[in-house]
Amino acid sequence: MPVLTENTTLIALKSAKPTGLGMTQLGIPVLDSTQVKKGKLHEFLQATEDGKVGRRYQNIRVTAVRTAEGGVESAKVFLQFEVFGDDNVPEGACGGYTVALLSCADVLLTLPASSLFLPYGRAWYENQAVFDVPLSIFDKADQLQLTVAADRVRPI
Repeated sequence: MPVLTENTTLIALKSAKPTGLGMTQLGIPVLDSTQVKKGKLHEFLQATEDGKVGRRYQNIRVTAVRTAEGGVESAKVFLQFEVFGDDNVPEGACGGYTVALLSCADVLLTLPASSLFLPYGRAWYENQAVFDVPLSIFDKADQLQLTVAADRVRPI
């Protein structure tokens, strides 16, 4: 039974303007005080134990936002990406991923693990997650670390 190996990538977060279609689609309240950090990565691959590509992640977008809603200030990190199962399907529950926010090389906060939405192989699926983060973590974060978990798969 093939196994996809764990893999990690870093995505730089840079200050951005609180404008654009992405902000509207996410429903983010934009105020004069709203702060945004964005990052993106075109492609990230997860290999099988024998080194072949087993899963593809593309159009990875990170939007971190500090804003207020109803007079309460909060910070959230949105992670959006597309995933493709190549020529395999998960055995049992689909493997997931973890996300951490970093300042330089220091891990500030590891966020809860999430499952992938990947019901069939040989097809692209949009995945999206949102995480609440402390305001102080938002202020310090300059990278997002994405780690895709090892996963048992069945060839198709």
